[in-house]
Amino acid sequence: MLKTKIKNLSLPNCLFNASGPLCSTEEDLLKLNESNSSIVLSKSSTISNRDGNPKPRYYDHDLGSINSMGLPNLGYQFYLSMSDKITKPYFISVSGMTLLDTITIVQECLKNNDIQGIEINLSCPNIIGKGQLAYDLPKMDEYLSNIFPYINNNKNGKLIGLKLVPYFDIHIYSEVCDILQKYPIDFITCVNSLGNGLIIDYQKEETVIKPKNGMGGIGGKYIKPIALSNVRNFYLEFQKRNLDIDIIGCGGIETGVDVFEHILAGATMVQVGTQLYREGPEVFVRLQNELISILKEKNYNSLSEFRGKLKTIS
Repeated sequence: MLKTKIKNLSLPNCLFNASGPLCSTEEDLLKLNESNSSIVLSKSSTISNRDGNPKPRYYDHDLGSINSMGLPNLGYQFYLSMSDKITKPYFISVSGMTLLDTITIVQECLKNNDIQGIEINLSCPNIIGKGQLAYDLPKMDEYLSNIFPYINNNKNGKLIGLKLVPYFDIHIYSEVCDILQKYPIDFITCVNSLGNGLIIDYQKEETVIKPKNGMGGIGGKYIKPIALSNVRNFYLEFQKRNLDIDIIGCGGIETGVDVFEHILAGATMVQVGTQLYREGPEVFVRLQNELISILKEKNYNSLSEFRGKLKTIS
């Protein structure tokens, strides 16, 4: 009932982890491998291991989360080495600190036959002194034009995707698609956290996280409407252009209803971040069961019956 595909990769359900919480260590990745997540996605990897930003750098409350982690990870070679221990489709998230770093990591991922996908992160909002590349469209285009020559002739059947920022202006989706259609992109992930938010502890009269003067990426329920808008607008633009690019919805997935709405808006799959941090990998069982109940209630037998079929008020 929940089966889906990204291009030719068949998957048992539409749920997997976002690159961020609980996917950094061997223990994390093996727990995801044992869970109901249909894909295991690594933490965004850099050339060398990184400690990330000073703590406290993550804060969670009822409406969502704020983080300024700063890409703490064990380095791309560690995540490559995990490929022979992961029995599910295994995707590597890549977030090189420089263009050359990203090219190096992508090339090494392409050589590994046990890796099924690469998600190139163009949207991390939490690196001190660096902006989010996907907001600067000419620079993003130039960046991709330097990476994809290494991919085009060495793809080896791997799925290549981009993790994008939250976009807001309605015209921007067409402009981004002008860039995306130049490259053999299989999927996009919409969206990364909403950058440079601020949450205040009013009793202490101070910020709740330390890095960047308390500014961080906002996730969870806060950003669900923005995530849905990005999924929907890209879906409509891809349909108009006949672009064969799958959309991974990400943002505000707490219940089966949230999953259903992302699929209805046009997503092929969804990633879970903040709620995964809260519940652990067991969250995938609950979400799967809730989504199945919704489909049965609505007399749907598959995701394809309602994917992208969001109606507007006439």
